[in-house]
Amino acid sequence: MAELTINGQSYFTDSPPDTPLLWVIREDLRLTGTKYGCGVGLCGSCTVHINGEAVRSCRMPLGDVSGDALITTIEGLHPANAHPVQKAWIEHQVPQCGYCQSGQIMQAAAFLARNPTPSHEQIVDAMNGNLCRCATYGRIPDAVARAAELMKEDSSNV
Repeated sequence: MAELTINGQSYFTDSPPDTPLLWVIREDLRLTGTKYGCGVGLCGSCTVHINGEAVRSCRMPLGDVSGDALITTIEGLHPANAHPVQKAWIEHQVPQCGYCQSGQIMQAAAFLARNPTPSHEQIVDAMNGNLCRCATYGRIPDAVARAAELMKEDSSNV
């Protein structure tokens, strides 16, 4: 039986070690904020954080993350859904259908944790691998830039 730490909680699953993490998260644990998109790691809808890094959960075998890995899904990004990226996404009206948005947000949050003052080009590069069927690509870099501003404001108020 594999033990996982997801959003700060311990979970156990008896899924085989080669089961994609996405299926364990969605089907076994019923954390449905992480979405299935393409199944081959190209669209980014299934993005989660593993030890702070953005990872495509559809391509990550359960056996590679059981044990000490700290996994964060969109449900665990912020307890009140008020992470600066989430706030900026709403402010810039990024979501349309919303399907890819959890992956987009998780990608942006991991990126900003590594690079809190990115250029527009760096933002575009970082978000390039996440697809949006509604084509809100013009809004996404603006929202990521705004999230960086919000993070800076939050840190100066501490």
